[in-house]
Amino acid sequence: MRSRLAQATRDLRLAASTRAVWFGFLGSLGILLGSLSPAYLPQASPVWDVLRAWGIDGTTTKILGTVATLLGLALLLEAWFRLRPARRRAMGQPQLRHWAVLAIVAAPLAFGPPIFSHDAYSYAAHGWLIHNNLSPYQVGPGILPGYYADQVAWVWRETTAPYGPLSLWMSHGIVILAGFDPFLSAVLMRAPALAGVILIGSLVPRIARRVGVDPAAASWFAVLNPILIIDFVGGAHNDASMVGLMLLGIWAAMARGRWWLGALVVGAAAAIKQPAFMAAVALPFLVTPWTSWRPRPLAWAAVKALASLALAVGVFAAVSVASGMGFGWINAVNVPGMAETVSPFTLIGHLFQFPASALGWDPSGRAVITVSRAVGAVVGVVGIAVLAWRHLGQRPLTFLAYGFLWFALTAPALHSWYLLWGAVLLPMAHPSSKTLRFAIVVTVVLLGFAAMTFGLRNGPWMLVLILFGASYWIMHTHELSQPMDEPRPLSV
Repeated sequence: MRSRLAQATRDLRLAASTRAVWFGFLGSLGILLGSLSPAYLPQASPVWDVLRAWGIDGTTTKILGTVATLLGLALLLEAWFRLRPARRRAMGQPQLRHWAVLAIVAAPLAFGPPIFSHDAYSYAAHGWLIHNNLSPYQVGPGILPGYYADQVAWVWRETTAPYGPLSLWMSHGIVILAGFDPFLSAVLMRAPALAGVILIGSLVPRIARRVGVDPAAASWFAVLNPILIIDFVGGAHNDASMVGLMLLGIWAAMARGRWWLGALVVGAAAAIKQPAFMAAVALPFLVTPWTSWRPRPLAWAAVKALASLALAVGVFAAVSVASGMGFGWINAVNVPGMAETVSPFTLIGHLFQFPASALGWDPSGRAVITVSRAVGAVVGVVGIAVLAWRHLGQRPLTFLAYGFLWFALTAPALHSWYLLWGAVLLPMAHPSSKTLRFAIVVTVVLLGFAAMTFGLRNGPWMLVLILFGASYWIMHTHELSQPMDEPRPLSV
């Protein structure tokens, strides 16, 4: 125990002696300071009382908050590129332990209000509804006027909850733990998210090593990814808990050789957020690959996949009954699509909706978008089926990585944290250099979009253009390649 503590201390000291790590720390600090502005602080937040007392609640706050956030994003991105294992290896620098880097870089965001999203305030409001004997599956937060409801983004105040029963149960417990303080309840929603991040940080290198991927490279892309730091640590999204438990289920199947054990854990992950169910189908093939399309092996593979899914569904059902929440989330499956996002098929719908409405072909103003989203759902199902046909039997982690990414891209709503469902497994899919480079560019674009949304809400939109220019320059000045295979020792 003492030797482990000494090693952990050395790892932290090495990370703390690295300039790029402090770039990341300052980036997170800038984003934290920027979150104390009108763009992301609810009007009901007690932080406003402090800002008003200091006389910095007006235009100055908007400008300084935007500048701090944009500089923070640029620094976080620069740090991510500088910490790339291939770059450090080429420069003869020692590899850093990713957990030590993450602990330093993400520290400022772990103690501030939720950033870049109001979802944590919705979680708190759902817990408050349950405490008042109201089901979030039947009524929205607005049914109980007050600070809990006032913190929730207006678009979600009258909508029911789409989350799994375990997520709602945890929200209720955190509201009680916070002493029914609305703001503290939202901040403490970061606790289960941090638990999920710890699981992700612990399991990504283990899974990577087991499939012949460089653990340092996998951890750099998945664990130190700026989107994970911002959305899972800063945003406190319950997706972090889902992904963490999903990886735990995958690791249980791989390390113990018991796919049924992994299915039980994945069922708990799905009870937080339902997309985790897809992982259950792949678990048996992590233990015993399916290699033949002959009738008997095919039938046996189908039986195992369905049995694994059934076990996960059984755990989900047990949690639903035990929590008393039931299955009301089914009525809210369309809720995420109510917000306008950068979902590809939603954007395509808007592209064709404009001329349709202008020419009077669609008086409702939404029919083309609805059809486009339906097409996206079909494309999503077909794409996942193709991925299963190509990869599920012998490369189940590849199926899950690309399957989750495809699911997120074809869904009616797309948020940056949705892509993390598959991104944490992407290194284990042995992506090509071109694929990995594209994933890195997407990360930069999503960060830029988050900054654009922030800047437009705060007002100084010209600063957003500066960030896009800075992001391009940062990307341009770095070599984007990062091999995922384990480095081979030099022959002598």
